[in-house]
This record gives sequence, structure tokens and C-alpha cells, in this order.
Amino acid sequence: MTSAAPVIPVEDFFRSPVATGGSISPDGTKIAYLAPEGGRLNVWIRGVDADPADAVCVTHDHHRDVHGYHWTDDPRWLLYTQDGDGDENWHLHRVDLNDPDAPAVDLTPFPGARVLEFWLPGGLPGTVVAELNQRRLDQFDVHRIDIATGRTTMMAQNPGHIGGWLCGRNGELFATVIPATGGHEIHAWDTATGTSRPIAAYDGADLPMGLTPTTVTPDGSGIWIGSNRDSDLIRLVRLDAVTGDETVVDSHPAYELDTRAGVHPMYPSPLILSERTGEVLAVRYLGERQVIHVLDPHFADVYERLSALNDGDLAFVSSDESERRWVVSFTHDTEPGVTYYYDHDTGESRELFRPYPHLDPEALAKKRPVAFAARDGLRVHAYLTLPVGVEPVALPLLLFVHGGPWFRDGYGYESRIQLLANRGYAVLQVNMRGSSGYGKAFTRAALGEFAGRMHDDLVDAVDWAVKAGYADPDRVGICGGSYGGYSALVGVTFTPDVFAAAVDICGISNLANFMRTLPEFARIQIGNNWYTYVGNPDIPEQEADMLARSPITRVDQVSTPLMVIQGSNDIRVVKEESDLMVEAVRARGVEVEYIVKDDEGHRFQNTENLIDAYQVMERFLARHLGGRQTQR
Repeated sequence: MTSAAPVIPVEDFFRSPVATGGSISPDGTKIAYLAPEGGRLNVWIRGVDADPADAVCVTHDHHRDVHGYHWTDDPRWLLYTQDGDGDENWHLHRVDLNDPDAPAVDLTPFPGARVLEFWLPGGLPGTVVAELNQRRLDQFDVHRIDIATGRTTMMAQNPGHIGGWLCGRNGELFATVIPATGGHEIHAWDTATGTSRPIAAYDGADLPMGLTPTTVTPDGSGIWIGSNRDSDLIRLVRLDAVTGDETVVDSHPAYELDTRAGVHPMYPSPLILSERTGEVLAVRYLGERQVIHVLDPHFADVYERLSALNDGDLAFVSSDESERRWVVSFTHDTEPGVTYYYDHDTGESRELFRPYPHLDPEALAKKRPVAFAARDGLRVHAYLTLPVGVEPVALPLLLFVHGGPWFRDGYGYESRIQLLANRGYAVLQVNMRGSSGYGKAFTRAALGEFAGRMHDDLVDAVDWAVKAGYADPDRVGICGGSYGGYSALVGVTFTPDVFAAAVDICGISNLANFMRTLPEFARIQIGNNWYTYVGNPDIPEQEADMLARSPITRVDQVSTPLMVIQGSNDIRVVKEESDLMVEAVRARGVEVEYIVKDDEGHRFQNTENLIDAYQVMERFLARHLGGRQTQR
């Protein structure tokens, strides 16, 4: 057995990447990417063949990282989004590439408003079409914004029942509607009359996080949708905009479309689209790793060449309008985000950057897919990450639970998982029942099972790891964020004898209070997921059941040391959820570490906050589970 990997400082896992998020301009002459300026990620631009040292920073936000940007059809303008300290009130900003030192212009300068989604329709040059709740916080209207002048014109006013919008390449509008009884509906929108017509309806219990993707076809006559109608698995269909009939475009016999982009923009879309025509080039599915089905003959050759660049999974893809020049990145567990330039005409390829060149891939841990049978026989999938150079026997184990819960863990680098493995922990990420990606029967198996069989799956995962010899049953911890934070709190209140330590990151302690304090824009989904899967707090019998499944009502069972991390500006799981839990556990005399960051929301973003939180977590877990820690 080789020796254990050296202790890597916490700072090395959470410092900003030197470069990330690369893409090529529509005309193929420039490359953009995110890199630090003033301690925060900003957008930088350079010529395709220019020296990296000649890159120019074109955004100058020194308060909060910029995480996304978009080319426009005019080479002068670039767009990016930014919120305020995690409040999720996203604004759309314009940058003048001819004057990169000029301040960015806020194209949506409306206090308290939020851009939900926006499009750059090819048939409407110089225009961005945006969903915006400027008029009413609980209703998103559609606005057409002239990028050069900032002039805004309303295209469609929400009559009150529309949850979201879709926009085609020529400005065709469709609406998504969630009835009070739940479910998903797609409507055609008549701009002349300001009315909608239902096209198709879907069962919300089958698709608790909505339909992904929902992309209007280039001719505006249909919508590409991820649908599991008449199927256990989500597949790609074309929905006819007139008849509502579905035609299967592509499917996989064992895997679902990779719909994670519908939850978080850090994941690529399940559709790889042509920059030139808008047609589908390829479709992504997710098993233990990604599987790509190529539909376009030209892209088949391109994809073969791109795949040879790296043994990871093809992640973000961009091309110029001729589809000759490409910039792509790869998902990998130990070499994350390596980004390449490729010229299909010449065959030239070169590495553009590695986001984290200071991390030695040999010192990082591989992520292994595993599976086990839950106590009721349901097959559950997970990922196991073991420390490098350590015999994988009787290790301290950390159960790291994903959020959602209608999400899933997958292959790829995660800084927090690598940190924990580097400290000597076996890390197990369980896709318990209700997780996406395993079919609607698996999703429906979570109905009414919060703090029930969903948690049983986690405990059964611990039992599997112990019986397999990986884990020491006396040194098991549980941690996670959002729903994962709720799971950590359920662990210490429902099964306190299983866990020797717990870390709750922005987790729910009171299910009823959580649902009552959700922001207006998030309430749109309640009928499909929380009401359907957990209950309605306005119905007394259901509220009583929700409280019985809430950690705050079982504080008298807590004996496990607890750490809680919370953002003050969290609008999804409000700070009160953590405050009340911390106060109640401390009143019992149980150890609680409580970290609150005033400039963060539901997902921590600022590097100094991440470093501070994980340094405290490192010490907390070392005390109670015996892992390694940085010597100070």
C-alpha cells in the first residue's frame, strides 16, 4: 500500500480557478472565460490565437463572482447575470467589448425584481427576451430588451396563471402552467389576444422538478421536451405545438436524459444544439457516467475528435456559427474542467487551461459507482470516494447527502468531497429514492417518505459500507446542504445512534415553516413536489404529519455533536430554520458549531466564506470522527 496523500490545505480546494467557463465567440475570433480580478471571478476575452497574457478583463465585479455570461449576435456586446449577496434577484448586465473599462449597464434595473430566464432569439437580432417580475413579484411577464439602447417593451403580460415562458428563435412564445392541483401544462400563447391555449399536460408526481429540457424547435412548430409519458424513463420527444402529440426523437434503453441543468446551471444542457441552425446535434444521458447519443452526421465526426482529447465526460460545448472552431471542457473526478480549443477543418487542437493546476491529480481520489439493496429490496445507487494511499478498511465514513431531493449525485470532481477524502474519510454519496435519473417509479417511491424510507436508504447505505469493511460503525458522520441538511438533522433526531457527528448546511428543520416561507417565485412548484410528496401545511392533518417528520419536533432525541452553516440571505431555507434548531439543541447541552455568513444565500459562493466554513468543519469532524486536519 502506498502512503497516504499529503494533507492539502483547505484553501487549495476552494480558491478561485485560474480560468473556467471557456467559450468561443459566434464569429470564431475570440475566446471568453472566467478568471479572477480583484479576488472575484470576472469575464476575460482574448483572441483565438492570442497569447493568454494579452487577455482583457471586461467585467469588474470585485464584490461577488460572475458565474455566467453570454455572447450576443453583435460582437460589441456581451451579457452576464449577477445577484445581490445570494438573494437570487438576478439582474442582466451588458458589457461593451469596445470599451472594456466602462461600467457594465444593468438592463433590468428594477429593485427587488428577478430575471427568471432569458433568450437571444436568432430571428430577433440585437434583442434579448427576458422573463421578469418587475410588475408583480409573483408573476413573470415577457419583455423584449434592445441590447444597445436598453429600451424595454413588454411582449406578454402574465394573466396570473402562468408559471414560466418559452421563446423560439423568431420570438414565438409558449407558456408553462402549473394548475393548483399539480401537474405541468404547456400552452401556446396568442400575442394578439394575450391568451393561452393548452397543448399538453404531464403528471407532476412523475416530474417533480418540472420538464427539462423545454426548447422550442427552430421553426417554432414544436417543442423538444424531456418526457416520461408512457415510459418509466425520461426521453427526448418533440411536442407538436398544434396537436400536442409527442414524437420520440431519441431515447436510451436504460438511462434517462441528464436533466440536472434544470436544477443548477453548473451542469450542461441535455441537448447539444447547433450554433448555426438550432437543431439537435446530440443528446446526453446519465448512468454511472455520461452517455452521448449523436444525431447529426457532421457532429459525429467532431464528437469523435473531441472525445479523444480527454478521458472525462464531455461537458460544456461551444462553437462558432460555421461549426468549424470549438471550445469544450470535460467533467473528470481528478482533473476537473480541462478546456480545449479544436479546429475541425485543420484538425488542430490544444489545451487552453486547467482550472486548478495547483492540484496534483495523483493526490486526488477517484469516485467509484456502487449499488446496494435497501431493506425493502429497492436497488439504490451511490458513489464512493476513498482516501488515496490508505487501506480502505474500517475508515471513518461521511454520508454526504445531495439537495433537492429531486436531484442526483454523479461522476465528477467536487472540492468538498476531495477535501474530506484527503482528510482520511470514506465519502458515500447516496442517490436515495426520490433522486432523479432512475425512472419515475424510483422517484415515486419517495411519496410520503420524508424521514421515512428515504432516510432508511441512507442508514442502509451505512450498513452496506460497514458490512463491506469500508467503514467503522463508531465513526460515521452525515452532512449535506438544503435537503441534505434536512437529512443530517433527521439523522441526529430520528437515528441518533447511527451518527457520531452531523453537519447541516442550510437545511430544513421545520417542513411546515419551510413551505410557508418560500419566496413567491419558488411557490410555483409547490403543487408538484412539496405538496405532493410531503403535504400541505394549510391542511391540519397534513401539517401534523409534516411536523412529525420535522427535526425541530424531535430535538429531545439529539445527543450527536452538530455543526450548522447558514447564509443570512437564504431565501429558500430561511435563517430562522437554523436559528431555532441551534437554540433548541444548545438548550439540551449538546455541542453545536454555528456559522452564519451575512453575504451569502442558499449556496455559498465567496471563496473566503467557503474556506472559513470548511476549515471549521475540518476541525469539527476531526474531533468527533478522527480524521486528519491541517496543522496550525
